[in-house]
Amino acid sequence: MKASRSKIALAVSSALFGLHGGYAMAQTAAEQPAAESEVVELNTIVITAEEQGKQSLGVSTITADDLAKQPVVNDLSEIIRKQPGVNLTGNSASGQRGNQRQIDIRGMGPENVLILIDGRPVTSRNAARMGRQGERDTRGDSNWVPAELVERIEVIRGPAAARYGSGAAGGVVNIITKKQLSEPTAVASVHFDVPESDDEGMTQRANLTVAGPLTDSLSARAYGNINKTDPDDPQINDGEAAGSEGVVNKDAGLLLSWELNDRHSLDFDFTYSKQTNEYAGETGFGGGVTEDVGGVYDPIGEETRRDIRKVFAVTHHGEYDFGQSETYVQLESTENNALCAGTSGGGEGTLTLCADTDGDGTNDDVAWLETSYDALSAKSEWDIFGRLFGKATTYTAGVEYRGEEIDQSIPANVLTNGATRDEFQTDDSKTQDLYGVYVEANILATEKLTLTPGIRQDHSDKFGSATSPSLNATYDFTDEWSMKAGVAQAFKAPNLFQLNPDYYYNTMGMGCPDGFSGPCRIRGNNNLDAETSLNKELGFAYNGASGLAFSLTYFHNDYKDRIAADVVDGEVDPSTGGSVFEWNNVPEAVVAGFEGNFYTPFMDVFAFNTSFTVMTESENKQTGNPLSLVPDYTINAGLDWQAHRDLLLTLSATHYGEIPTIETTLSTNVDATGDALTTRDPYTLVNFNAKWDITQTALMSAGISNLFNKEIKRTSDGSETFNEPGRAFYVGLTKSF
Repeated sequence: MKASRSKIALAVSSALFGLHGGYAMAQTAAEQPAAESEVVELNTIVITAEEQGKQSLGVSTITADDLAKQPVVNDLSEIIRKQPGVNLTGNSASGQRGNQRQIDIRGMGPENVLILIDGRPVTSRNAARMGRQGERDTRGDSNWVPAELVERIEVIRGPAAARYGSGAAGGVVNIITKKQLSEPTAVASVHFDVPESDDEGMTQRANLTVAGPLTDSLSARAYGNINKTDPDDPQINDGEAAGSEGVVNKDAGLLLSWELNDRHSLDFDFTYSKQTNEYAGETGFGGGVTEDVGGVYDPIGEETRRDIRKVFAVTHHGEYDFGQSETYVQLESTENNALCAGTSGGGEGTLTLCADTDGDGTNDDVAWLETSYDALSAKSEWDIFGRLFGKATTYTAGVEYRGEEIDQSIPANVLTNGATRDEFQTDDSKTQDLYGVYVEANILATEKLTLTPGIRQDHSDKFGSATSPSLNATYDFTDEWSMKAGVAQAFKAPNLFQLNPDYYYNTMGMGCPDGFSGPCRIRGNNNLDAETSLNKELGFAYNGASGLAFSLTYFHNDYKDRIAADVVDGEVDPSTGGSVFEWNNVPEAVVAGFEGNFYTPFMDVFAFNTSFTVMTESENKQTGNPLSLVPDYTINAGLDWQAHRDLLLTLSATHYGEIPTIETTLSTNVDATGDALTTRDPYTLVNFNAKWDITQTALMSAGISNLFNKEIKRTSDGSETFNEPGRAFYVGLTKSF
């Protein structure tokens, strides 16, 4: 990273940790206990703004028990998708790279979902180049933590997510890991998933976690994980489209926790993860043509992309008579390596584009494009107990910094359309600095009404400022009935590919709208504004003493200044003679719908749970297309049966409604016709799971996914852009020592 970036990091960390030292000394100097009445009042004070937000209707929690009784195959997104308001979808409505589905909350698209691990941002997908329609060759950022290491996952939707800053307009997924530090512990797990069809890839996973105290004040946790899913057969979709590629995860981590005293602690976190693929025939590699025929590399079953993510973080937790604090500094470094791609996003591995990298004068080499992405994040958040107008109040104040830096290493002899690649060549195009400050208050206005107003101000050296006000409210009609409402402005910063005027993307003639000459060039724009979304929700909830609970929430998001490729009137690219497009802020989009859940235990040993999402609106106002390809409605249901004290059986099902498709072609901007209008028909997946507590220290899980073998084949038509795997059998074993 640049020297200036390092100085900023030092200044931020010194200032933030210096605050803690000052308050710790103030605490020591004022040890007179509060009066008994004051102590009681503090113990019954309203919770913090963050905790209040996490109790709102737009929040779900997935526990370690949930993951044990319904294990994921490879990626945590598989269970996150079953929460209200959540689906999986490709990175854009184009359907390109459709099997790389990622978390989509309330139809806002994966780019508007902020992933956190232990409360710290995960931004590695920003290392992957962005195509004209928003596509990235990435699986997202939900697969950096092995499932067995997860304590819980918090899924935060709607206005409550706006406090987290850039990228949270759709929602936030916070993956919280197990600490297991109080006593010596070792946990080993293995998991196998075997599809019934030989055309689908099997999965094998194994991991080991060791944790415990090292001294009276120092504890440690170390883990290692390997997770491998084989690729689908290239002909699984009868040659119409590629199947799911293989995935190999290798993860290792070390956490050191230092208890400074009974009120202050420091955590030092080191993680290393490597994700690679095994190619299954996705776009760009010649569709089975070999290196000896036409000069095209065919890497079926080979690695064509790898991502290496390294993280170092220091976190301080503090408790004081007046409140509490959490401060962290994190350096996240990602190396993205991919077979060199043509400027249209196709032609990966094509020897006429990635040529003669060894300098022997022949086009017989396959080149790799290396992109390094570094993100420095720092945040300090303080909760202060007090009163406002005589009412118990918790104030929250925070400051945050995120610095990004990107660079690319391009082989010297790699040519693209006859010209040397010229991207990220200036220092200014490689970096972005984003500063944020926010204030919230959680006010117990009356015995029944809790108000949580807040405001966040962010400033970027690239796009200027973004203001994000919010107001959330909870009203308890009775002990069982409550109403919750919220409104908040959220934002998303442009990424470095979109901001860089030297970064270009050619359609190669295929993607030019009617009336424009090709190949059309799409370039970056350093005058972009941040995307904004005004998120609103209103919901009602019932929580009965018997365990019966249900809720219903309406949400409505107005999405403005969305960034998309737009034509530059009258401009012609001198190098190609084609029309010029660039990233611009375009007219708004809107998403709206309902989500809810119902839960009831009965007969002492049964529990029934269901959740649903209904999308009533999803429209890009510029094109009339849906904002992302999610179902019109989704229903998740599960029946738990505690068949024995040690045996839990679960029958679950998910029903997906029709998935709409585009109305206007994304490549040519004309009315869609023919196969482009094909919608995905409704379908249902049923699973059966068993969790057996063999002993207090041994757990076995087993089951059948897609019980009735409802296979969904991918095509290139409309919204039929992904596979749903058929019936599979799995077994897993976890043993603690």
